[in-house]
Amino acid sequence: MTEGKNAPPSSSAEVPFQHRLDRKVSMLPHRLVGVIDEGTSTVGFSIFTTPHFEEIATHRMEMPLIAPKPGWFEQDPVVIINNVYRCVEVAITKLPESFQKEDLVAIGITNQRETTVVWDSVTGKPLYNAIVWNDIRTNHTVDQVLARVPDQNKNYFKHMCGLPISPYFSALKIRWLRDNVPAVKKACREKRCKVGTIDSWIIWNLTKGSLHITDVTNASRTMLMNIETLQWDPVLLNTYSVTLNMLPQICSSSEIYGSVTDERSILHGIDISGILGNQQASLLGQMCIKPGQTKNTYRSGCFLLCNIGHQTIISRRGLLTTIAYKLGPNAPVTYALEGAVAVAGHALEWLEKKVRILPQASDAEKFAETVPTTGDVYFVPAFTGLYAPYWRKDARGLIVGLTHHSTKHHVIRAALESICFQTRDILECMYQESEYKFSKLYADGPLSSNNLLMQLQADTAGVTVFRSQILDPTAFGAAMCAAQAEGVDLFKFDMEKKYYENIYYDVFLPTSNAAEQRQRYGKWKRAVERSFDWAFRPKSSTMTEQRYQLLASVPGSLFCFISFAMFVHSMKK
Repeated sequence: MTEGKNAPPSSSAEVPFQHRLDRKVSMLPHRLVGVIDEGTSTVGFSIFTTPHFEEIATHRMEMPLIAPKPGWFEQDPVVIINNVYRCVEVAITKLPESFQKEDLVAIGITNQRETTVVWDSVTGKPLYNAIVWNDIRTNHTVDQVLARVPDQNKNYFKHMCGLPISPYFSALKIRWLRDNVPAVKKACREKRCKVGTIDSWIIWNLTKGSLHITDVTNASRTMLMNIETLQWDPVLLNTYSVTLNMLPQICSSSEIYGSVTDERSILHGIDISGILGNQQASLLGQMCIKPGQTKNTYRSGCFLLCNIGHQTIISRRGLLTTIAYKLGPNAPVTYALEGAVAVAGHALEWLEKKVRILPQASDAEKFAETVPTTGDVYFVPAFTGLYAPYWRKDARGLIVGLTHHSTKHHVIRAALESICFQTRDILECMYQESEYKFSKLYADGPLSSNNLLMQLQADTAGVTVFRSQILDPTAFGAAMCAAQAEGVDLFKFDMEKKYYENIYYDVFLPTSNAAEQRQRYGKWKRAVERSFDWAFRPKSSTMTEQRYQLLASVPGSLFCFISFAMFVHSMKK
């Protein structure tokens, strides 16, 4: 890998960010790969050359969020697919003159994970809006499920699916849709309800309903797939009231699944040969293909993935065990440990739009640099609870350590540090469970362009940060995945290769000592503990299955008691 390539010799926040767009495009015979990149806030289509994967054309569109209630987040599936088609059309018009649409050999798809769509298999129309991954409406559904497992253990199914029982994952969203949306309930009863993550919805439309598939990376985020067998698990299906006929077929991440048959799409006739959840695509885009290599994507949330090779590790410290990739039907599966930070860039947006002490989220570096420290201010941005390693849906955000001398600049710097501390929380768990002692952290995502954030991360975690100059390697990773599929054969991942010429890094070295790191991290942990148990709810009066069984037994029990009493009374006579 190109560790240190085009990077300064020492850690520095004065690193000039060098974009790769001005690098020379390969003039080999034209064989292009396209990628549909469907994220939480945008949809895009990018076109890459092979074998060096230079992005030569791209187009992106904003993807609006619908928030019918606080904490509820939805998107219109029809808008998603229409935006996909539009992005493809525009991106192809942006191809340089020496390229044309016919040079496209295959396409890959990468998508936001856990976001769930239900649709009618007869009409092809959505039965409800897509429920987005960070939606928390299923909190009560979680309680219902926990009431049915021994000791209400949220990790009860973790040995099967690698995941805790949490509103985050698709199974709870499907269960909520069945319980609360009459159109979904009716379609399920009539066996015409199809469900899937966004990749399944896109492929269903691209192939006019002939393919209902997903890949192992997306399936591993549903809480319905067994991570050992890579098949839908009957116990999990029964727990969440999901039937097999609703679900897509699980495939590998890299194979020719079929071709685009929808005449509405300019991609008609082109093979679909790669599917990856967006964070797994980013892992491949950072070339983290060896066990122990770890990346963090800094966006609205943060997603930290560590490649752990071909054996599962079931975390006891709040991490997720997920599928990193499976590069072909006969290829071995590669696993990853993952920790998710729910609020990273969202904290800066909150300071901008809600509290209004930050003109723009992009100004955070400038404002935070005006003070040398946070002045002992700590910001825990648990707006919707805390993810790994705490998994506390009752946690809520707080700012502590304020004094008469605290200013908005201290709070802004504390918001940046909160991203770094949450990342260290996850790294600490990965150290203990994977037995890999990390000295490097590969960074990407829009927020990683913030030099101060990268330096704070190096100082907070005590590791060297390698920032990819491909700020969003998601599409890049999906392009390589699609290109290496058998039958396409335009690329091959090689674990023995020492570096890839198309990946460049900026390097940030730690400047704090171990004692400083321990002292500040200890205060962060104390602040986190104070955020617990804020979201109290009155005890639910909803009829759980256990309560129903108890109440249902009362009339019979009472009848038996009265009958016995009458019998005894008659015997006395």
